[in-house]
Amino acid sequence: MTLTTTDWRKSAVYQIYPKSFYSPEGKPTGTLRGVTAKLDYLAELGVDYLWLTPVYASPQRDNGYDVSDYYAIDPSYGTMTDFDQLIAEAGKRQLSVMMDIVVNHCSTDHEWFRQGRNPDSPYHDYFIWRDEPTDWVSKFGGPAWSFDEVAGKYYLHLFDKTQADLNWENPALREAVYQMMGFWRDKGVRGFRLDVINLISKDDSFADDPTGDGRKHYTDGPRVHDYLQEMNQRVFAGHDLMTVGEMSSTTLDHCLRYSNLNEQELKMTFNFHHLKVDYPNGEKWTAAPFDFLELKRILSDWQVGMQGNAWNAIFWCNHDQPRVVSRFGDDTVYRIESAKMLATTLHGLQGTPYIYQGEEIGTPNPDFTDLTDYRDVETLNAYTEKASLGETEADILAAIRQKSRDNARTPMQWDASPHAGFSTATPWIPVPENHTSINVEAALADPDSVFYHYKQLIHLRKQYDVLTNGSYRLLTPDDLSLWAYERTTDDEQVLVLSNFYGTAASFTLPDEWLDHQVLIQNYPDVLEASGQVTLRPYESLMLYQTT
Repeated sequence: MTLTTTDWRKSAVYQIYPKSFYSPEGKPTGTLRGVTAKLDYLAELGVDYLWLTPVYASPQRDNGYDVSDYYAIDPSYGTMTDFDQLIAEAGKRQLSVMMDIVVNHCSTDHEWFRQGRNPDSPYHDYFIWRDEPTDWVSKFGGPAWSFDEVAGKYYLHLFDKTQADLNWENPALREAVYQMMGFWRDKGVRGFRLDVINLISKDDSFADDPTGDGRKHYTDGPRVHDYLQEMNQRVFAGHDLMTVGEMSSTTLDHCLRYSNLNEQELKMTFNFHHLKVDYPNGEKWTAAPFDFLELKRILSDWQVGMQGNAWNAIFWCNHDQPRVVSRFGDDTVYRIESAKMLATTLHGLQGTPYIYQGEEIGTPNPDFTDLTDYRDVETLNAYTEKASLGETEADILAAIRQKSRDNARTPMQWDASPHAGFSTATPWIPVPENHTSINVEAALADPDSVFYHYKQLIHLRKQYDVLTNGSYRLLTPDDLSLWAYERTTDDEQVLVLSNFYGTAASFTLPDEWLDHQVLIQNYPDVLEASGQVTLRPYESLMLYQTT
């Protein structure tokens, strides 16, 4: 064991959804000053980087992922002075700020698009136009092409119709993007999360896809690695920056190139295959249990496949995903135990862990019962589409309660007061009723809370090199309840045992593991782990030994 200065591989990232984080000014939405006000809390947790979802000027059709001005702070969040103050105050606490870079598309309110509607404007080629649309489908539902009356052509939008895809074939567009990223880098930003970055290169044949939705023509496209290598050289090279790419429907082979350890493109990647194990037949908007064996298989395949060649970003939650304690745990009787178990399972893997706001206190889904509680454009589009197909109200709402992105977007639960201490104003989206018992104030007052479990895991990752460098081996591929895996170096070993269900499960400890120490467990009484181990509901253990 060695305790060394933290490097990016040992770091932990905390994702902040500013709109729902904190408003000290008493606004319906959170602000940059709200983030600054909570920096001591984040420093106490022990994270190293703070990833902010977009705070740029935006009409907020997609909660900031529809950028109308890359150089301006949206007034709802504050001012550029507020942003500069956040950077400065974070630095005083050894916290680094990461910006969300959205450059697959921009808002149709952006000046580029406003001018680009004119076919004679140099900005016209900043976007992708066709005289006739293809059969591609938007990821938010409906066609991926919309007709513009001024241009007299169809423009591509893989997401909402107000999010026009940018034309990365145009060198002038790429130069504008790199200059913009350099602006934020030079202001003191120390990391970039790149939104759906593997979609920026489209097959210029723009062929129809009668057996699919078009994604095979733009996912991990023909020139995407060239563009990321160019971005690396123009923006990242020579600077100490954390970079992570969000990868939509990607493959392991491509991620081995995106996040290769030679750092020619990005430091790490997000992939989402493990978060589709509750999509029956690939259908998101259907309420269904998760496939536990598939969850283990996918994450294990990526652990082994990336080992020694590239780096993983590991996560359960983000602003687009339901709360993990509701998704893969038990958010009622065993909420605390399952939240800790899921944390231990994830933090024992190789990669940089990302913690989404509220995850560290075991926040569950809000379980809204009325469609009027939802704000997410994807959710509302899904409701309309499902209803048009004749599905029952009950079935649609059951799926939405389980799958909606708004599950993650409710206000951060700071205390038991009205509006959860988020603001004195009525928040933009309802506060879950459970905030009276599940909140930061209660978590900080309880030494056995989910918060302190996360804090301990973050510290262990900095303390034990095996959690950074150890190889991975899955021990229970076919077990229907247990996930057991080993991490091994020449000097150290870690064994993680996790019961994913509400009934006891047994595991026979290998003979070589009979002399060990327990690094962390999620029940207050330490289980004697020797021989035949019986794990209680949602119990997890992390064992350690030298080799």
